[in-house]
Amino acid sequence: MPSTPDPRFHACILAGGSGERFWPLSRTRKPKHLLSLFSEQTLLEETVGRLEGVVARENVFILTNESQREGVLAALPFLDPGQIICEPAKRDTAPAAALATGLVGARRPDAVVALLSADSLIKDRARFGAQLRSALEWAGGRWPGSAETLLTFAIPPTQPSTAFGYLELGEDLARGDDGSRFRRVKRFVEKPDLPNAERYVASGQFGWNAGLFVWSVSTFLAEAERLAPELAAFVRGFPTGDPTAYLGAKFAALPKISVDYAIMERASSVATIVAEFDWDDVGSWGALPAHLGADADRNTIRGAVAAVDSSGNIAVSSGRVIALCGVKDLVVVETPDAILVCHRDAVQSVKKLQPLLPKQVL
Repeated sequence: MPSTPDPRFHACILAGGSGERFWPLSRTRKPKHLLSLFSEQTLLEETVGRLEGVVARENVFILTNESQREGVLAALPFLDPGQIICEPAKRDTAPAAALATGLVGARRPDAVVALLSADSLIKDRARFGAQLRSALEWAGGRWPGSAETLLTFAIPPTQPSTAFGYLELGEDLARGDDGSRFRRVKRFVEKPDLPNAERYVASGQFGWNAGLFVWSVSTFLAEAERLAPELAAFVRGFPTGDPTAYLGAKFAALPKISVDYAIMERASSVATIVAEFDWDDVGSWGALPAHLGADADRNTIRGAVAAVDSSGNIAVSSGRVIALCGVKDLVVVETPDAILVCHRDAVQSVKKLQPLLPKQVL
């Protein structure tokens, strides 16, 4: 890897989750990306660490909210507090993308920005770094016409999942210096039903849409001018220096819409880089066994847990002993002030508990 990253390259990390799916371990002030679920580091720390050698540390920004600011600062003490940007209102990924582009563009108009998620699990750090560099080079104009094309990452599907959107892939466009394969995106597909997901996977011409994007400031702004003028005006008006006052005055008025709907699905030209690294959005407690392993009875255990005649359970203790006896396929999570017990098939419904819970445990 080059010792000095290209100064045009920037990364903005979306770190404003609500902490619902991993309740009760995750909370509003400490959502999934601030948990150390899979290693000694938080997912946010791991995300920033994967940028080493690709994006200069001073060009990394964290987009979060005020309730999580202290947690982010604690997790990333090596970043300047000015690199932690708090969104003053809960919007969606299109306003976040405009914030990232405006923030970076105000610093350097010829910049390239990678918009990344804080809570994905990627273990192959070296391959991710190499491919991210190729993606940034693409958006920086490495090939004829590449700077005018928005870029996303396509994850080769491992199963016909209905939990993700898909990208239909078109012709090959280029090969990166590291061998990365760039392909045209023919269309974006919303989360499909199972028969369609099975058809997509069987065709070999679809990838999961991981929500990882790379573009030049100028190209995003040009597309926003055409497709989402409110976002374009926000990017154009973004100030140099501390953006707090500007965000307070302008951000909440931006449309609540995803960047896929607002920009990507209607953009003039979209390409993808086919991911060659592992990727998991670890969307629920059900993701733990694949990464933490299981015992002979298929129990995935973390912390003080005793089990007898029990199988297929996920049990996480924060201190008190969890005793499992004659049960199977449960998720049991203990914290000092709350305990979750649910069936493994119901983990996607944990967030439905939120309206029923007292505020002090949210």
